[in-house]
Amino acid sequence: MPLGDAVICTAIARSSSANWIAMTYKLASSALAPALALALLGPSAMAQSPKGDFMIVETGRSYNSLQAAVSAVGSRKATISVAPGVYRQCAVQEAGVITYTAEKAGSVVFERSACEGKAALVLRGTGAEVRGLTFRGIAVSDGNGAGIRLERGSLNIAYSRFEDSQQGILTADDANGFIYIARSTFSGLGTCEHSAGCAHSIYVGNYGELSVVDSRFERGTGGHYVKARAGKVMIRGNSFDDASGRGTNYMIDLPAGARGTITGNVFMQGRDKENYSAFIALGAEGILHPSDGLRVEKNEARFVPGLRRSSTFLADWTSSRVVMSGNRLMDGLTQYEQR
Repeated sequence: MPLGDAVICTAIARSSSANWIAMTYKLASSALAPALALALLGPSAMAQSPKGDFMIVETGRSYNSLQAAVSAVGSRKATISVAPGVYRQCAVQEAGVITYTAEKAGSVVFERSACEGKAALVLRGTGAEVRGLTFRGIAVSDGNGAGIRLERGSLNIAYSRFEDSQQGILTADDANGFIYIARSTFSGLGTCEHSAGCAHSIYVGNYGELSVVDSRFERGTGGHYVKARAGKVMIRGNSFDDASGRGTNYMIDLPAGARGTITGNVFMQGRDKENYSAFIALGAEGILHPSDGLRVEKNEARFVPGLRRSSTFLADWTSSRVVMSGNRLMDGLTQYEQR
């Protein structure tokens, strides 16, 4: 089973529609999947359709716009395959479980279009998966233009890119939701120049769990690289390269506290910082979640070559029992500081 299928099934199975989701997943995996999918999507899906760029894999029906394909799925479960190209389109998902996948990884770009003044994809269904897509140049008037705006439900992202936008991913609160990000790149994101406050490469609200694995953050243009109010985090094996950052802040900000792990990451702090006092911040805006037992282990942190300054690897406003071990820090870095 591909990585994405395993992860999103785990996340979505915990939702209020768990039984229905599990049943439809089994159906979609069976030898009868095409016929069953046609039945689930209704009589209109059985009609012959002209070739479009957005195809519902289970039915073979194609559409000329992403929104038309999303609307055709409705409250059901389906995969939308996108043909190679650069699209100035966006879509809002109101229900269901949808996988958005590039026909060929890296060949699909959504740029410079935001639905509802929010994002290229506005998601508020039961769940979604995004695989192999690029989101580029998303900007809106309040400074929160994102590749993905997650307002409800669980989300899985793999092999995707978020570039040169105000934010990469922005979410609302969903304490029962889960977000999994793997093998993706966040480049040229963030801003603190608008009245709505700072935007970040990833900005997650009060979610149940956030995992960011084997991904790259680089060339930030303001704000933090990862800011999350999730109660549990797993941030593992990522690269935070701030060498070409401009006006950036923390690499990781957990402003409400969190449990979980931050392990095996590589951090490089650049010269052009709005705030260089810490690499990781814990509980700086008030305590919503307990942080006792948070493990920060086997990370590497340094400054760009030729830069000498003092900073703190983990700044803690919670006075929690944080486990720190095996971190390799450059001269000038203090491992832990209670603030």
